[in-house]
Amino acid sequence: MPPLTKDVIKFGTFTVTSQVFHLSPLSFALVNLKPLLPGHVLVSPRRVVPRFNDLTQSEVQDLFLTVQRVSRTVERVFKATSLNIAIQDGADAGQSVPHVHAHIIPRRKDDLPETDAIYGMMENEEGDLGKQFVQRDKEVRESKEQEVDGDIPDGEQARGRFPAVDADESRKPRSKDEMKKEAEWLAREMVEDTKGES
Repeated sequence: MPPLTKDVIKFGTFTVTSQVFHLSPLSFALVNLKPLLPGHVLVSPRRVVPRFNDLTQSEVQDLFLTVQRVSRTVERVFKATSLNIAIQDGADAGQSVPHVHAHIIPRRKDDLPETDAIYGMMENEEGDLGKQFVQRDKEVRESKEQEVDGDIPDGEQARGRFPAVDADESRKPRSKDEMKKEAEWLAREMVEDTKGES
């Protein structure tokens, strides 16, 4: 499946074009590098804007219509019974990438030990998107530098390297290929749902 757009899509300073699965006139939806739960996606305005109050009226309207559209698809395809939809507006609220974004997290009964555990996950290191993207970009740069120097161990040239994660942590950073495949799948599902809206 070809990319949804030839434009470069930025999430803050990070290029996320291959992770994007839905575009609207002023917003985009992307899959997550380290989802808190399966199906955890983000919706963000195309214009890089740090705070919610910096959005234009048109951007707010488009953002929330996109959140609604994406949440419908995500809830269906991940067989969720509920959703967490959250915006961390500013660094003191836990926003780790200074670009407005809504988290959409599919939920099911008893998916976490405590109902509100998801908020703790979003606020601590598990939910630090900025740190995750910086680490991924650093690993990709180092991998490219090693490739030029010829220092990559056998078997590592074909795949990108990602940050090490604690052995007992269930959230593993996903490869670009994994995210691209999920984005392509969700893009097809979004098209199916859009047909039903007509």
